[in-house]
Amino acid sequence: MMARIVTAKEVAEYLRLNQNTIINLAVKGDLPGFKIGKSWRFDMDEIIETIEQSKERARNNQPLTKSDEND
Repeated sequence: MMARIVTAKEVAEYLRLNQNTIINLAVKGDLPGFKIGKSWRFDMDEIIETIEQSKERARNNQPLTKSDEND
């Protein structure tokens, strides 16, 4: 299946966050994303997976770590 690549604006709308917040999270490595030129792009499947991992950790009271993204 082909990845659904979206913009920071689309991720922001999906998560109901400010676009700058999405970019800041991506820069910090807290949201998976990549740059094409000056623009950030995101794989929506990876965003959803990250959210699911975060929800699971919240249920178990465990913080998300960058090493978990490689699992």
